[in-house]
Amino acid sequence: MRPHELRALLDDVRAGRLSPDAAETLLLDHLREAPFEDLGFARVDHHRVLRKGFPEVVFGLGKTPQQVAAIAERIVTRGHSLLVTRATLDTYAAVQNVVPAATFHADARAITLCQGDVNEGRGVVLIAAAGTSDIPVAEEAAVTAELMGNRVDRLYDVGVAGLHRLLAARDRVHAARVIVTVAGMEGALASVIGGLVRVPVIAVPTSVGYGSSFGGVAALLAMLNSCAMGVAVVNIDNGFGAAAIASAINHLD
Repeated sequence: MRPHELRALLDDVRAGRLSPDAAETLLLDHLREAPFEDLGFARVDHHRVLRKGFPEVVFGLGKTPQQVAAIAERIVTRGHSLLVTRATLDTYAAVQNVVPAATFHADARAITLCQGDVNEGRGVVLIAAAGTSDIPVAEEAAVTAELMGNRVDRLYDVGVAGLHRLLAARDRVHAARVIVTVAGMEGALASVIGGLVRVPVIAVPTSVGYGSSFGGVAALLAMLNSCAMGVAVVNIDNGFGAAAIASAINHLD
């Protein structure tokens, strides 16, 4: 049972469309279901959607295609939406065998399937990427945000090496309710955008850059030391995490 289904059930009781006894039976049937399903190598958390508003997400890196497929099948069978991050084509082939309707997003390295009604966010989530090399992380954020029910605007290749590119799109920047900035190298894009807008900015450092970027550590430290107000920072290359926070903000009343 998803949060909106629980709310609909309570609304039906209040409106007299459903008796309290019938509602109790439905709730008890749901509560009798185990909160997780033990597959031996993984315990699939089927109640996460109730606690967090979105089902368990599968991190594909480090899992075999067969393991990911088995987890994905159980998530989809329970009626949940599916999101697998850091997926490969081999993983997608295995998932597609058991979830034929699943979609592979090559740029995002993600597998998705939307099931059931999704509560829509209030505004636009802008995903701003500094360079073309940052697009895989930016797309992970964009695909995640869309699956979570948000309208997404993609603004790519607007890094500080050519600031006029960002300023030419300032109407789109100011129209967003929350902004995810994705940048490697020196990670300056987050500070620039953070100094222009009044909405929350979630910065994602990427591992893109030459040797002294230390696999994204330079961008991470720069973003953590941003002098712009309202900038929060997630881990290196964590487009999914940034999108989850942006979605939570965008769904606030």
